[in-house]
Amino acid sequence: MALIVQKYGGTSVADAEKIKNVARRIIQTKEAGHQVVVVVSAMGDTTDDLIKLAQNITDKPAQRELDVLISTGEVVSSALVVMALQGMGHQAISLNGAQAGIQTDSAYSRARILRVESRRVVKELESGNIVIVAGFQGITKDMDITTLGRGGSDTTAVALAASLGAARCERYTDTEGIFTADPRIVPEAQRLDEISYDEMLELATYGSKVIHPRAVEIGELYSVPILVASSFNHKPGTLIHREVSMEIRNKVRSIAHDLDVAKITIVGVPDRPGIAASIFVPLAEAGISVDTIVQNASLENITDLTFTVARSQLQKAMAVTEPIAKKIGARECVSDAKLAKVSVVGTGMQNAPGYASTMFKTLSDKGINIELITTSEIRITCIIDETKVKDAVRALHHAFELDKKPSLK
Repeated sequence: MALIVQKYGGTSVADAEKIKNVARRIIQTKEAGHQVVVVVSAMGDTTDDLIKLAQNITDKPAQRELDVLISTGEVVSSALVVMALQGMGHQAISLNGAQAGIQTDSAYSRARILRVESRRVVKELESGNIVIVAGFQGITKDMDITTLGRGGSDTTAVALAASLGAARCERYTDTEGIFTADPRIVPEAQRLDEISYDEMLELATYGSKVIHPRAVEIGELYSVPILVASSFNHKPGTLIHREVSMEIRNKVRSIAHDLDVAKITIVGVPDRPGIAASIFVPLAEAGISVDTIVQNASLENITDLTFTVARSQLQKAMAVTEPIAKKIGARECVSDAKLAKVSVVGTGMQNAPGYASTMFKTLSDKGINIELITTSEIRITCIIDETKVKDAVRALHHAFELDKKPSLK
């Protein structure tokens, strides 16, 4: 008998009928002889609705109270799933994040899990219960409720799976797995049977919304296999794990894109030691994550410095950056919020030539200008005009022949 941790997203528990469907799937796993722990998200758009409600009360809700408020969405879902299971004749219990032992730091709205003390979960499993845990939340050492940020329920599920020594974590959503591109843009995109942690982490970081990067990181660190599949059918999904089949295949695995991109350029920056630190340390202290950074070659000890941030953080980033630009004697600080990222990802690229040139030529042939380029060993990312994203994804998917099923040769 294996221990399985399942996670169901907001679309999977969006209404009463879908909650009953989730309950039936959980029962199937239980009746197959497994112990089951389930993590649930809030129903549908509940979290967004609660945030809007808070903003109707005050323009600046206290972060602590906002976390208390929005954590209730997952609590509602967990209780309703238990009611459905009990109504179908099965023993179950709901636990909030604190009861499940999810201990976090005190960074409200973006807390990090410090440890999982899972004794209560183990006790309930030993009592024969199916355990339903409210995702997205935890508790500090001072007993304050925190939330883990967007995608936090994914992180809860994989962290619980790691703590409990689960055979695997199954993440059920409204998609059938990981695809070679977004099927809404590329209808001929192929579902991948499996993908490595490294590849999935790059895809999740650079645009894929199927699973949160922090969940993948924890999965890799503790060797927790993660299955991504649909809660609305029984198709096999995609397994994220360490040992991916060694087949002769196209070394590009998938195309990712991200519309949440903005660029800031500080023009006429004095080229001297300490300038970069004077810019990026305050941004970090303000909780602003910087992605791509490019500095032009210095001419007469003057250069331009460009970096990207999430579009949602642009206003805050400019508020930090503009006073610094004036202080260091830069000429001006300008921004562009109409950009996007398109990335090709695959572990095989690191030891094979020609992938960058194929990407650049494909975009060029489509008349798509590249603003910035950033790479890792298994990824090439281009920053482009947001209006060109769909054309770029389709062209790259075709250029790397991802519409063809991989096969041994």
